[in-house]
Amino acid sequence: MTAFAKSERHQLADLLLRLGPDEPTLCAGWTTRDLAAHLVVRERRPDSAIGMLVPPLRARGENIRLAKAAEPFERIVEQVRNPPWWSPVSNPLTDELANGGEFFVHHEDVRRGTDGWEPRVLGAEQAAVLWRNARFAGRMALRRAKIPARVVESSGLGEFTVGDNPQVTLRGSAGELALFLFGRQRAARVQIDGPAERIRQARLGL
Repeated sequence: MTAFAKSERHQLADLLLRLGPDEPTLCAGWTTRDLAAHLVVRERRPDSAIGMLVPPLRARGENIRLAKAAEPFERIVEQVRNPPWWSPVSNPLTDELANGGEFFVHHEDVRRGTDGWEPRVLGAEQAAVLWRNARFAGRMALRRAKIPARVVESSGLGEFTVGDNPQVTLRGSAGELALFLFGRQRAARVQIDGPAERIRQARLGL
């Protein structure tokens, strides 16, 4: 067990405060304020997530997020930094499993929202967490998009294949593959061998 989720959470909170509420992110249409509000609602209002499963209730979840986004930015970031102990996704038993990949991706959403970024150098334990996330999310996303593909982690952590006779191979570090397979294709430094357009344009992520 690592402290990756906690580290990413605190680094993201620091970055949000440094940048302020109005900076762009990789999440289309969302500023740093919007993204921070999403993270707080995800942890503190599990009822808002019902809209992800029940489309007619999607507007309710968005209204909850918008209400949180209207609060003072510093208060929102403080709640990002300090999740409630009772949260289904952020309690001591689930935090590392549920939030390691989540907070890495959203940290990069903020870091890579403007020009001038470079990929971070991650340790072996962090890479292992992200490779686990990439395998889980990637299998689901590629199956849903009906794209047969082979995914290879470039430092030797492993590989997996989705579908029969894949014509596309993705190669990259665990972090870059996680970003790609969570739907951040345009910002992820991943090598694509084979026809690239379809997988670059696909709606990936959970």
